[in-house]
Amino acid sequence: MRAGNIDYVNVDDLPEIVPLFPLSGALLLPGGQMPLNVFEPRYVAMIDDALCHDRLIGMVQPRFGPQKTICENGEPALCELGCLGRVTAFQETGDGRYLINLTGICRYRIKGEEESRKGYRRGRIAVFGDDLACVDNGAQVDRDNLLATFRKYLDTHGMEADWESVRKASNETLVTALCMMSPYGPAEKQALLEANTLRERAETLIAIAEIALARDIGESDTLIQ
Repeated sequence: MRAGNIDYVNVDDLPEIVPLFPLSGALLLPGGQMPLNVFEPRYVAMIDDALCHDRLIGMVQPRFGPQKTICENGEPALCELGCLGRVTAFQETGDGRYLINLTGICRYRIKGEEESRKGYRRGRIAVFGDDLACVDNGAQVDRDNLLATFRKYLDTHGMEADWESVRKASNETLVTALCMMSPYGPAEKQALLEANTLRERAETLIAIAEIALARDIGESDTLIQ
């Protein structure tokens, strides 16, 4: 997996301890691009440290729903699965913030937490080596079904898309981009992250979209009546 100027070929290319950036509803996937506006002081310090070292950050969601709990350190418990990203672009705003871009490298599983540093959390992780291999190019993705569902969603909500760019995008790029920009909640975003192949991810996204469309249509019919 290439992120910026660096190739991550195997698990030994990645550290065992990484800074953690908990953010509800945020989904970073391998190969994806995530812009972030970083303003909280402890996370500004995290970016400072990352830029001085390997530029790696572990995006992860706080636990949600019935599993939402508080750790012994008073911080929200985290989902077990997250995605490691590399800071491939950054800009200082002049008012203490960072505007950064994270490029997704691979998913990881949190094995435990280390002592926090400058207020931000750090985790011991085990990365998904298969994500680094980049062998899944999305050949098994049902592209027609995915695009039909995407078009239906846009039509229902009166939205447009750059269909020329969509047509040119590879299955891998298309699935990753649609999943990351999808307007769904933390549970749905986590389900997309936990899908192990691009085909599974696309099928999960289609299922989530169809449920949302059915709900939207049902609510529209109720209002009309």
